[in-house]
Amino acid sequence: MKFDAQQLATFAAVVHEGSFDAAARALRITPSAVSQRIKALEEMAGQILVKRAKPCRATTAGGPLLRLAGQIALLEQEAIEHTAAAMTATIVVNSDSLATWFLPALKGLPYLFDIQEDDQDFTADLLRDGSAMAAVTSQNIAVQGCRAERLGYMRYFAVAAPALARNFDFETTPVIMFNRKDQLQHRFMRTVSKRRPAPPAHYIPSVIAFTEAMRLGIGWGMAPEHQANAEIAAGRWKRIAPSHHLDVPLYWQYWRLQSPMLQTLTSAVKTAAAAYLRAHPAGRD
Repeated sequence: MKFDAQQLATFAAVVHEGSFDAAARALRITPSAVSQRIKALEEMAGQILVKRAKPCRATTAGGPLLRLAGQIALLEQEAIEHTAAAMTATIVVNSDSLATWFLPALKGLPYLFDIQEDDQDFTADLLRDGSAMAAVTSQNIAVQGCRAERLGYMRYFAVAAPALARNFDFETTPVIMFNRKDQLQHRFMRTVSKRRPAPPAHYIPSVIAFTEAMRLGIGWGMAPEHQANAEIAAGRWKRIAPSHHLDVPLYWQYWRLQSPMLQTLTSAVKTAAAAYLRAHPAGRD
């Protein structure tokens, strides 16, 4: 079975733009032409590839074809000698990496970047559905069609404002969580208490606001060790259960292509990670 490159590109545009009309504007064709191409592609595949919703998304069957469309587009871009500066790398990164070590990896690279943010336990999902070409993830098993390389371990400390830390209790002291995917705090509580405490929880989906909320004593949370050490030294935070910490492994997963852009990006990411992350987990330093 050989898929039409034009139809694949239209499929990718529908998913990335979020609608048939937006894809038509991006491709400078009519919405009718978009519908015809998608219909022809679905007939070729024998399955529905696009969820007709707001926004449009790829179905499970469409995920591999979305990834194929992106790979073809990348190789076509790299085949045109003078377009490297206009090439775009689509990457998904967890919030703590994005706020600490990841951005320096991109400095000086001759590309544009479309970065999405998600929890490290879920970032590989966007590789799986073809929405991203590379991801920082906690998953070491490579997504089909991808490579996985270990970057290191991000160490987290449990911290709170000094006044909150003095009267701390896992069962009753409010915890701050980034969102409902964020399980770091609960993993830490289970490690320390050997139970499953269920304290009241705040959800604050911003790294800056999350940090400020802990400074203000609104609740406690987990912070990367470099950030935590700086705040502790300034007297704004104190560690909770200071004999314990949490080490989270991080991996770099990316499309299995002979792509100069992916090779350059991978080298830069691994170098930046080596300067910030721990090489070994707890007990192996």
